[in-house]
Amino acid sequence: MRFYQVDPTLENYWRGIILFGKNVASYKFALAHALYDVKRDGSDLILLEDLALPFSQHLCRHLAQAPKQITAKNSQYLNTCGSFNSGEIDQNILIAATVKTGFSVVLDKFHNVNQGEIEKRFFIDERKTHKGIRLTDNFYRLTERQQFQNLIHETDARWRLVEQAWAMGVSRNLIAIEYDAEEKQLFSTMNHRRVTITSCRDSLNGYQKGHCFYCFAPISLEPGDENLADVDHFIPWMARTQVANINGVWNLVLACKHCNRGKQGKFAHIPSLKLLKRLNDRNEYFINSHLPLRETLIQQTGNTPERRGDFLNRVWNTAQQELFHLWEPQAAGPDTF
Repeated sequence: MRFYQVDPTLENYWRGIILFGKNVASYKFALAHALYDVKRDGSDLILLEDLALPFSQHLCRHLAQAPKQITAKNSQYLNTCGSFNSGEIDQNILIAATVKTGFSVVLDKFHNVNQGEIEKRFFIDERKTHKGIRLTDNFYRLTERQQFQNLIHETDARWRLVEQAWAMGVSRNLIAIEYDAEEKQLFSTMNHRRVTITSCRDSLNGYQKGHCFYCFAPISLEPGDENLADVDHFIPWMARTQVANINGVWNLVLACKHCNRGKQGKFAHIPSLKLLKRLNDRNEYFINSHLPLRETLIQQTGNTPERRGDFLNRVWNTAQQELFHLWEPQAAGPDTF
């Protein structure tokens, strides 16, 4: 996939798994979080019984808030998680059930993206020989990367987006994701009731690979960090009377403070045509990702690549006639998307 081939870092291979893997259940997200959490005592072998506790905890936590965690009508294992949440069984029974059935598919499919396995593996399945999985050097190096903490936020944001899509029945009622500029949150409306889904920053960051959309400087998702990303309107807010749905996901990017607020920042200027092409590429990552930002982008911008390109060209020309001045920052790093 172009997403991680353009910038083949370990964190982008991992993002390929989280953002572009096919989702028929939320087990992949739970496994990712379990791997973030699992205690490593010097051995690269993680027994299933040790992995089962964080894996089941994350699933039970999400299940309590979002009952739809799988596209199938029923799941024996999720029923067990539900029984734990309701106090019908204890943690020992839950962990035993997790070891027996919770990992039956997800360990085989975790590294699959677009019907094939990615080139980098983060663990080896050794259930038959050692009753667990063996973490690879790739995973250990991943945990040492500057972007590792961002990956945790991105995984949970992706999980919440998928949950909301399933809750609304995307195949029958396409999810419309909207942006609250004051709260920096993505939300949808269900039965005339607003449902806050997740942080806008956390949802967008993975597709930008942890870098400023404009200059490629590293950005952070951690509150209080000096590099905390700003959520920016690519087509400036100043053009909102000329450009419909300016708060749409298609127009939201993450920017460093220098590009968004610095002396040489964008402000009400129009990003260059080069940056418009980059926005189109970023939006196509959304389209090629599975539910649900894909559906939102299609609704907002068009159902073919040609129509989406025409849409961006039209709104860019409309805004440029109003705001005049073009803008492009000095690159702070190599192109990564």
